[in-house]
Amino acid sequence: MRIVFMGTPDFAEASLKKLIENRFEVVGVFTQPDRPRGRGMAVSFSPVKELALASGIPVFQPEKMRDGTALSILRELRPDILVVVAYGKLLPDEILALPKFGAINVHASLLPKYRGAAPIQWAVLNGDKTTGVSIMVMAHEMDSGDVIDTVETEIGEKETAGELFDRLKELGAELLVRTLPAIERGTAARTPQDHSQATYVKMLDKSLCPIDFDRPARLVLKQIFGLQPWPVATTELGGVTLRVFDADLTDSHTEAAPGTILRADGEGIEIACAAGETIRLTSLQAPGKKRMSAADYLRGHPIKTEQNP
Repeated sequence: MRIVFMGTPDFAEASLKKLIENRFEVVGVFTQPDRPRGRGMAVSFSPVKELALASGIPVFQPEKMRDGTALSILRELRPDILVVVAYGKLLPDEILALPKFGAINVHASLLPKYRGAAPIQWAVLNGDKTTGVSIMVMAHEMDSGDVIDTVETEIGEKETAGELFDRLKELGAELLVRTLPAIERGTAARTPQDHSQATYVKMLDKSLCPIDFDRPARLVLKQIFGLQPWPVATTELGGVTLRVFDADLTDSHTEAAPGTILRADGEGIEIACAAGETIRLTSLQAPGKKRMSAADYLRGHPIKTEQNP
């Protein structure tokens, strides 16, 4: 089966790598055009492009998918199927209809939940207990096609979005190589999504960083872990905006208003949340400094608390 792979970041690279390792016939790779990346904004290749070039697979980087260029390339490649993983471009209907087996997408949620961008981060941010990966048939509407197969996994209570990302990219790659033979045999099941249950999520941005202590302590905890590795949760303590990397739930109860600093000692910084719950911040980063324990930060930066105003 002739495969054209479309993807860009390291989540997609894991699936391409698994296809190559399992000797699937990948006849071409589409990836986003080279962009400036990193602090120096130097132009660099995407992870998918680097792997494809190292594996001797032709790489194509069209700026647009609707001007006929991509369609012309695909007609020459004659794919039996398109495998799309975090490509970052919408495919027009004429491209979806070109291959014999159509196009499939590896999506990091249990559809129809979390259609759109950043499904991994939002699963953590929303405090979900489980998430997974879906392989679906691509349709005109984004992430709306029939689901072929899924894999589900629990989310650790203190698992960061980055850690979950690393697990799901491997689970998705493994699911992909199990699914393709069934598609080729014609035995792959197709389950229509219940569109009435669909939810949509947006890309992350820095407006999500300030911690909202007016929420239950567990959701504050999930905000901290869901925003790692980027853009990272923040809070202002003693007039300084700190990045927060770790925290613990406590068994304490308080009548203090959410956001009140209750304790600041060797165990961390305990802050009131909604419904009388509290959370203890344990790992921080001050501007221009390295990440450190809250206890170490307090040694040089004492903070006023409810007990010690």
